[in-house]
Amino acid sequence: MTARLRVISIGAIAAHPSWGEKGEVRPPHATTCLIESGKARILVDPSLPAQILVPRLSERSGKRPEDITHVFLTSFHPMRRRGMPAFANATLLLAAAERQGVREQLAARLAQAEQHEDEDLARVMREEMSALLACEEAPDRLADGVDLFPLPGVTPGNAGLLLSTPGATTLVTGDAVATVEHLEEGRLIAPCFDMEQARESMAEAVEIADLLVPGRDNLCPNPLRRF
Repeated sequence: MTARLRVISIGAIAAHPSWGEKGEVRPPHATTCLIESGKARILVDPSLPAQILVPRLSERSGKRPEDITHVFLTSFHPMRRRGMPAFANATLLLAAAERQGVREQLAARLAQAEQHEDEDLARVMREEMSALLACEEAPDRLADGVDLFPLPGVTPGNAGLLLSTPGATTLVTGDAVATVEHLEEGRLIAPCFDMEQARESMAEAVEIADLLVPGRDNLCPNPLRRF
């Protein structure tokens, strides 16, 4: 069975280093895409607020929130899940390594907040923990032709999705590859949890994929491959 991918919303970086920008010149948001395989409709990184994302989903795919069966997050960064409340009936998926790594970070920050009697921070950490626990661990295969592809480094367990289709292999990367310029220049997005891991993940993405969906850009060909 062939998996199909459609970009719903193209993301953006607050300040693009390859364009000489400094400071935040635009609101940052992640690229959102829809993957369909059989009865599965997987929305990746619903980054825009629901009131913007829902009309965009309809414009780009003809789908409504209730049509989405799964929401997959390439990482647990809050920017990637602003639109999640619109998809209350979908199964939320996150790579196991990201889920565990974030859980450890949240637990440490919660303990610190409680030790210093910072109730505001403690409340936020509890809310984040609740949102994290609502995410199930993503299986190795989400649907026919749609496989989990670990790309750690930018975050503890950043992961993409690999789509095998006739004639081409497509990889949704999250921020492992942020933009076309990051891909061409071998540049990592900042901040980065583990730079060495992130470099290895970018190299692996370039090695395996014919087409890539960067974390903040449109679908693009791998510049190191010829079609």
